[in-house]
Amino acid sequence: MSLAEINTAVDGLSPEEFAELSAFIRDRDEDARNTQFEEDVVAGKLDHLAKKADADFEAGRCTPL
Repeated sequence: MSLAEINTAVDGLSPEEFAELSAFIRDRDEDARNTQFEEDVVAGKLDHLAKKADADFEAGRCTPL
């Protein structure tokens, strides 16, 4: 199915069906982002950010929430 066909099909959805599709896409996107984040953490791609946060905290460059 092409994107154009999907667009046409979406245009024909009832408001209830569109809401259900929107929730499905939102959940699918959230799952994909969470998976990518977890993979990045395991691979150490975010370690430099943790080190910077620790350094900022130790240097007193943080404010209480």
